[in-house]
Amino acid sequence: MDNQHFYIKNMVCNHCAEVLESKLGAAGFDVDWIQLGEVRFKNQISPSRYTTLTTIVRENGFEIISNRNSQIVEHIKHLNIDSIHHTMPLRSNLSDFLSGHIHRDYQTLSRLFSSVEGKSIERYFILQKIERAKELIVYGDQNLTEIAYELGYSSQQHFSRQFKKETGLTPSHFKEVKENKRISIDNI
Repeated sequence: MDNQHFYIKNMVCNHCAEVLESKLGAAGFDVDWIQLGEVRFKNQISPSRYTTLTTIVRENGFEIISNRNSQIVEHIKHLNIDSIHHTMPLRSNLSDFLSGHIHRDYQTLSRLFSSVEGKSIERYFILQKIERAKELIVYGDQNLTEIAYELGYSSQQHFSRQFKKETGLTPSHFKEVKENKRISIDNI
């Protein structure tokens, strides 16, 4: 086991990494680098420090993953999240993207992901895209065509159909419902 490099479950954003890095630094851990789902230390972590490490990780809502299959699944999740929430959308297909980054056959990755998560990689990817779409709709800075393009949909119609299938609402209706749930201060 590598006592310098650890895989971390439940890190879903850069803020998660920043919080964990801050907490680890405050506890005297010398972090080499940290990114979604992973942390590497400059030095080996002793067994007694490992106990402290796991405590800090758990107290902040994360978990150290030691099982190799779970590490791969978490890597798949982070690649999905990163491609949807933090970078430009995929312009190639998902299977090529994941296989290229993880260096494993997509069929193997797909079976592993489904067995651990109870849903397919594609389903997970779609659900992440819909959550990102909701976020973008709530922000209100982009129209639906721009949101569809940003998320890699071939058209606004395809985006709207998939959004409705997953949420039960069209993107336009979701936007209206969101706006009707808030009352501006001057109307209270």
